[in-house]
Amino acid sequence: MTDYNALEDGEFRRLVRDWVAANYPQRIRNPAHRLGRDDTWEWYQALSKQGWLCPGWPVQFGGMGLSAGKQLIMIEEMENYGCARLPDSGITMLGPLLIRYGSDAQRERFLPRILSGEDIWCQGYSEPNAGSDLASLRTEAVLRDGEWVINGQKTWTTMGTEANWIFVLARTERSAKAQQGISFLLVPMDSPGVEVRPILNLELQGEFCEVFFNDVRVPQENLVGAVNHGWGMAKALLGFERIFLGSPKQATFALERLVRLARHQGLWDDPVFAQRFAALSMDLDCHKALYERFAERLRRGEELGPDVSLLKIHQSELYQRISELGLEIAGADSALLNPFADDPELHPAGIFIQSRPTTIYGGTNEIQRNILAKAVLGLPS
Repeated sequence: MTDYNALEDGEFRRLVRDWVAANYPQRIRNPAHRLGRDDTWEWYQALSKQGWLCPGWPVQFGGMGLSAGKQLIMIEEMENYGCARLPDSGITMLGPLLIRYGSDAQRERFLPRILSGEDIWCQGYSEPNAGSDLASLRTEAVLRDGEWVINGQKTWTTMGTEANWIFVLARTERSAKAQQGISFLLVPMDSPGVEVRPILNLELQGEFCEVFFNDVRVPQENLVGAVNHGWGMAKALLGFERIFLGSPKQATFALERLVRLARHQGLWDDPVFAQRFAALSMDLDCHKALYERFAERLRRGEELGPDVSLLKIHQSELYQRISELGLEIAGADSALLNPFADDPELHPAGIFIQSRPTTIYGGTNEIQRNILAKAVLGLPS
């Protein structure tokens, strides 16, 4: 088996780039919105067959065993090529958690089914009154007769209609402090008492869902780790999320579309537009440089500190500013999702709509600024 970590970064980057170009399904390149299981199934299976589906998993569990730096190279090359994101909660979140905290039986049961695509997972974290303040969650699990009985509601569950399993944070001890009374449970989506309701966005896409639990019973062995120790595992799942949320991909894509839109609208001779475009372009170059600084830390095997919150803030707000300018120059045509028959990929309203939640998910930008204020600048609460 190839030791990919032994390859020079440039050699590994070329290897990934060439393989992706030769194997990625062109019909789903640069999708305008999040694709589901059926649309990405061919790509999922191609990665699985190549052994590249789970780059961060240890080799003994079917992964590539890549260092953080090599994982970042794979992500960058796939983003640059326009690869669709897979239904990847099992790959990037649950799998690593089971490898670290799960029992042997849980690893033997679930990891091969993630690799094969038999199981697609979604995340049951956020609730109507527990999003950014996740520790205030109210979904409850009570142990009765050797089974966990779950009642409550989750919301903004990504790909909930596609998944056949959900990993759930539930309160298992009411009297404990908020973070200390939470456990981590694995729940089949077809369990009696589970109800899924899609949340349609303004593009009528149902990427997110509400999930309701009404006396849902799961075996005691579906608890991961110890009772009331779920909070630490939940935080471990989000270890790399901040840098990936700060990837320049979205802003770069939006700026490329803005270039095409400006050409379509004949605005390149307009000095006011040119000045605004130049400012956004320079901001994107600055963001790419900032992103590269944090990426280089990962390549050196260093832990990322709280200052990585800068990435998420800057990327999401830049993405929104670019999308707002696109909406403005499209004028009345921006009221339509696909306004230009001669260039159907130009849909400024769609990009604008997709940009709005980026300052909210993954921890709101207000929370990210609080992290910077307290943990980086040392300001009082």
